[in-house]
Amino acid sequence: MKHSIIYPAVLAALAAFTLSACDRPTVVTTPAVVTVPGPAGPSGATGNTGATGDTGSTGAQGQRGSTGGDTVVIMPAAPASR
Repeated sequence: MKHSIIYPAVLAALAAFTLSACDRPTVVTTPAVVTVPGPAGPSGATGNTGATGDTGSTGAQGQRGSTGGDTVVIMPAAPASR
């Protein structure tokens, strides 16, 4: 008799907890929003032209070649006939 009030209270609380745990949450799916792009806008202004690069320095002049001396022409000998 000591616990006659506590047991029904515990059972009622346990039943309420058990039933609330079984409830499934409501899930609402919304359709995806599809955006369609509009027409292209006008072209923008043309950008500035870049600066022209510097010209490279001129190379040094080469040395003058030496004049030719005696010219020797080597001609192979014709094969000997038999």
